[in-house]
Amino acid sequence: MENNYEQFKKDVLQLTKIDLNAYKERQMKRRIDALISKHQVSTYKEYVQLLRDNTERFDEFVNYLTINVSEFYRNPELWNVLDKEILPVILKNKKSPKIWSAACSTGDEPYSLVMALNQFLPFSQIHIIATDIDKQVLDKARMGLYNDKSLKGLPGGFLDKYFTKVNEHNYQINQEVKNCVEFKEHNLLKDPYPSACDMIVCRNVMIYFTEEAKEEIYKKFNAALVPEGFLFVGSTEQIIQPGDMGYKSFRSFFYRKE
Repeated sequence: MENNYEQFKKDVLQLTKIDLNAYKERQMKRRIDALISKHQVSTYKEYVQLLRDNTERFDEFVNYLTINVSEFYRNPELWNVLDKEILPVILKNKKSPKIWSAACSTGDEPYSLVMALNQFLPFSQIHIIATDIDKQVLDKARMGLYNDKSLKGLPGGFLDKYFTKVNEHNYQINQEVKNCVEFKEHNLLKDPYPSACDMIVCRNVMIYFTEEAKEEIYKKFNAALVPEGFLFVGSTEQIIQPGDMGYKSFRSFFYRKE
């Protein structure tokens, strides 16, 4: 592969609005080089031209670039904290809270939030904003079709209550759950953030960003929260010195705006 990755990053930014400078370079470059080699392209310049000329290859690239590993109720012990300690605090003052699932991938997380909230509220009072940079995963999320592997963390009874079995290994999420989620395309590094959120959930995404990009995003999340609003992060994404960014630690992986 030719050694002109810097120009490639500029071309990708122009084409996709994804800034590769914000990602850990060695890890991301390795992923991209593997994809380029798959198509027997020998230079970054040729690959950029392929992306411009071929819509299917362009969509494949964006989908490959955005790491999508998701499952319902991922890290169940943290969702237990959400159910027992976080949501009751939020719902004490707000009967229809504004919750944003950022970098929502294939929808497992925002749909999990709907099911968690439905233990306290009717569907009519639940509205989740769910965003991701990847159009393909948003289309999958809207479809709401999942295999049994991604559903293994669901609490008892939730599979029968909220899903319809399609075949031996696949389930369709019920329409009443889907109706509670508004999916939108959104770039965490570039686009305006929602405002006055009671809680923001962004999990298992920040590990792919540089420290500078992380700090910028955490500060923007803080500005997007109401006073005393919550940020719920991934199980490997503890914020070091949260006070520097306007948070106080509430529980492990849950932060509250100061």
